[in-house]
Amino acid sequence: METMAFDPLAVLRVLCGVWFVPHCIGKLRNLGPASQTFAKAGLHPPRLFVLLTIVLEVLAGLSLALNVQPRLGAALAVTVLAGASYAVLKINGRNWRWQKQGPEYMLFWAAACVLAVSG
Repeated sequence: METMAFDPLAVLRVLCGVWFVPHCIGKLRNLGPASQTFAKAGLHPPRLFVLLTIVLEVLAGLSLALNVQPRLGAALAVTVLAGASYAVLKINGRNWRWQKQGPEYMLFWAAACVLAVSG
């Protein structure tokens, strides 16, 4: 009988994909406030950018979680997370720490997405 090997990168890849679910739900439930945030970041038309972001997050999340074209999914994830980092910096200034709403969480998540598909 063959045993399955534990693959930490596969677990990381799935987690990176699944983490997009609450992001999408939050944006969909709060389309108005999300649009205002995108407008503050200078992304116009804001509602279109919110919807585009949701689509990219769904594609990235499914790709990573289901291991279907995971490198493309990671590239989409990095694109979205880089955009989110830009928006956070634009709105809140050059703060790094989470207490000041910096971009470190998005950058860490983007790095995790890349590492998860590097194996």
